[in-house]
Amino acid sequence: MIKVNVLSEEKSWSQKIKKKEIFFNKICSHFPKKFRFENKKFYLTLLLSNNKNIKRLNKKFRKKNKHTDVLSFPFQKNLKENYLGDIIISFNYMNKPKNLTNYDFKEKVTKIFIHGFLHLLNFNHIKKKEYQLMFHEEQKIFRSVKKLLI
Repeated sequence: MIKVNVLSEEKSWSQKIKKKEIFFNKICSHFPKKFRFENKKFYLTLLLSNNKNIKRLNKKFRKKNKHTDVLSFPFQKNLKENYLGDIIISFNYMNKPKNLTNYDFKEKVTKIFIHGFLHLLNFNHIKKKEYQLMFHEEQKIFRSVKKLLI
């Protein structure tokens, strides 16, 4: 079982996703079996942020002076610890274009959350083979949770 602790430092998130913690925990509960960690308790923290703050974090930890859609910070290289790590998502990236429907916004956020989650599990996309594997897993997970977005 995965428990997502959701923090928000950007007010605009509440306009798009009302019950944020319930939303993200429900997504995790519908992950395919191999990603649900049944009979175990795993935790992660999700920070719902904005471009300004994610740029600051990206510069500090990745030495890249630009904003991005998502940052992931795995806690451990192995899964012996119960804490998976931290995911930060920028509202500004998710809300483009500004005329997105609520469904489209939630779909986009769900996909980037899954992407960040896989980074916590040490998936990467530096090499083409890694990219293909990660993309395949993202699609598989998204198919299992897509029905929740309605």
